[in-house]
Amino acid sequence: MRFERRDHRPLALVIATPLIAVAVALGLAGGLIALAGAPVLEAFGKIVTGAFGSRLALTETLTRAIPLTLTGLAAAVAFRARLWNIGAEGQLYLGAITVAGVSAHLLGGLPAVVQIPLLLICGAAAGMVLLLIPLWLRLRFQVDEVVTTLLLNFVAILFVSMLIDGFLKDPMAFGWPQSVPVTSEAMLPKLVARSRLHWGLVLALVLAVAVHLVQSRTRFGLQSRAAGLNPAGAVFAGVPLGRTLVLVAMISGGLAGLAGAVEVMGVMSYVTTELSSGYGYSGIVVAMLANLHPLGVVLAALFTAAMFVGADAMGRSMNVPSYIADVTVALSLLSMLVAIFFTQYRIRR
Repeated sequence: MRFERRDHRPLALVIATPLIAVAVALGLAGGLIALAGAPVLEAFGKIVTGAFGSRLALTETLTRAIPLTLTGLAAAVAFRARLWNIGAEGQLYLGAITVAGVSAHLLGGLPAVVQIPLLLICGAAAGMVLLLIPLWLRLRFQVDEVVTTLLLNFVAILFVSMLIDGFLKDPMAFGWPQSVPVTSEAMLPKLVARSRLHWGLVLALVLAVAVHLVQSRTRFGLQSRAAGLNPAGAVFAGVPLGRTLVLVAMISGGLAGLAGAVEVMGVMSYVTTELSSGYGYSGIVVAMLANLHPLGVVLAALFTAAMFVGADAMGRSMNVPSYIADVTVALSLLSMLVAIFFTQYRIRR
């Protein structure tokens, strides 16, 4: 028995891959639920109801899907060009703290129509800078960006912690470590009244479509895909590899920084070190579940958000650990990696 690379990947197999991965992950998670002493079908029903069964549940799921979509796009753009951005979590935090500081100290007097776009640009720019540093180390000294982007997550979060305990500390927080809030003009309008769902959802969907069009219809998209498939061949064909990777890093880091900006301006209004519940790392899972396709990222983010929100509801009603959601998402990633392998290789006798 041996593995043989496929000359062509059937479209049906590519489409079925994430569905099979999710089904396998749910099956394995069902076994864990059964071990916890709960009826499996009822538990899955509670997850679906908790994520989509009411107006509040649906809006919370969509709200949770917004940063997951943006960090998933950040990972998908970078990974397709073989730029291993594991630092979306730090880029998210840096984008968030930049928005809080700029809104409170520089743009506080401006109207919303001016302040909101400027703050989104500032948040995206902060994420870009944090990813361009590891890319420069890779291009200049051949330093592995997996290590540098991962370690910069901790540096960024500690930097944010220093700011919210010092220069950007909210004097009205009664000693609680949080940043000064953004002004009311900087908050994104709500999509649904009496909910947390905001216009960041529209922004995330527009960016997903835009990234898809850039990757599939532009010269830069072709160059970035070529850089990911075969860097040496891309250089031989005339692709400016360094410049292409810089543009990829700017888009990827900008999307991750934008996720932090949107989370502050749409939900929290201030920054704490608990702003993100692992959105940067979960974005990697979302990108892999989507097979690095920008439009698939939207569906993968919705599935991941539904698991998190629905599992919380299931845990409260059935006394089952809500960590089942984390396990299911992790199993989905592992199943997807195996499924991707078999879309690229077949077994020959």
